[in-house]
Amino acid sequence: MRPTYKKSKLFRRSRVFWGSPTVWRPRLVFWAGALGIGIISVCFAKLADWAQTAFHGITTAGSWTYLLPLVITPTGFALSAWLAIRFFPNAQGSGIPQAIAARHFHEPEERARLLSLRLAAGKILLTVVGLLSGASIGREGPTVQVGASLMLQAARLGNLAHARGLILAGSAAGIAAAFNTPLAGIVFAIEEMSRTYEARANGLVLTAVILSGLAALGLAGNYTYFGSTTIVAASVREWMLVPVCGIGGGLLGAGFSAAALWLIRRIRHWAQPAPALRMVLLAAACGGAVALIGVLTGGATFGTGYEQARGAVEGEPLPLLFFLAKLAASFLSMISGIPGGIFAPSLSIGAGFGSTAGALMGTSISLAAILGMAGYFAGIVQAPMTAFVIIMEMTGNHDGVIALMATAMLGYLTSRLISREPLYHGLARTFIAQGRLLRRSGAGNQAPQ
Repeated sequence: MRPTYKKSKLFRRSRVFWGSPTVWRPRLVFWAGALGIGIISVCFAKLADWAQTAFHGITTAGSWTYLLPLVITPTGFALSAWLAIRFFPNAQGSGIPQAIAARHFHEPEERARLLSLRLAAGKILLTVVGLLSGASIGREGPTVQVGASLMLQAARLGNLAHARGLILAGSAAGIAAAFNTPLAGIVFAIEEMSRTYEARANGLVLTAVILSGLAALGLAGNYTYFGSTTIVAASVREWMLVPVCGIGGGLLGAGFSAAALWLIRRIRHWAQPAPALRMVLLAAACGGAVALIGVLTGGATFGTGYEQARGAVEGEPLPLLFFLAKLAASFLSMISGIPGGIFAPSLSIGAGFGSTAGALMGTSISLAAILGMAGYFAGIVQAPMTAFVIIMEMTGNHDGVIALMATAMLGYLTSRLISREPLYHGLARTFIAQGRLLRRSGAGNQAPQ
């Protein structure tokens, strides 16, 4: 009789556990949130592609239309900056620093200042406006803020605990769905977002990445972001690309990161007397400079730089100084304060640098572009595992993983020697300090205007 009693007791417990609405409701809400991230990421990607195509169509429609960016780009920058300040505060920039900062707060009101459905909608809208204006920005960083916002909203609806882990899961799901790189999404969450291993949070991350990835695959199909390549370093000269792209890319990335952190902090102080007016004027000035660079390069520096990077990965050499022009356009777009990420432009800059190195050294342009992306990306975000995993998944190049790993590590080490503070974490400190200041003043539940 005793074994039967134990069996019936276990059956009752399992029935309560699996059949209780209090158990299933949070799970269903979490799963729905993860699926929603995948669906919205695909829709966001299509809107971003449409915006870039529309801008290209407008500015190449006639013999004189190549000058239109001189009007469209500064106007679009100013409009995007004004809308962000007026209606979507804390939507500016990449969105990754906001997600990192939100994990440091404990009160829902403090997190809501950085992650909300309103901010997610504004982030998508204003990133599209930026791309429609020719800004050198990407949608991948914004997708992180959107994903984290959706998952935090799911936590409220489902009465879920572990908000910090859910923000991490939403961020990882956003990266995974944006690039179709599930492994990179997981590594990004562990290495860049949390900087530590959390067993409970990583279970949420894995589940969110799987579900968002399934949703994205259902809508967009299975694809490799930059196509597939199996090229590997086969000669001494090609192996020399590893230190060249690693150290050179790390220097470029560290310079970009350190200069951006230094200048953005000073811009904040400069804008204090009249933040709305001064930031809109700054955005317009940066937009004018981005337009001028774009016109002088025949439109090559406008947008994400995806086409240029893919061409280099496929073996088409880019102009020798393309990477410098693209770096300048991306830097100006970033400090302007408009919403938009640096992921895709950084890959384009890295591919351009690698293409130049490969052309000067007489090696494979495709291999040099891939290693250039790894070195520069690791240098700018100081996350070497994320760098080589995401580029490996984007190019399908599993055969060349040793060279990728070595280049990413050299880029990271070089960058750390020059810039001790990672870019996203340095930017996140501003949002953390702002939140603490509002808490002390008793206005923690109010969004700054």
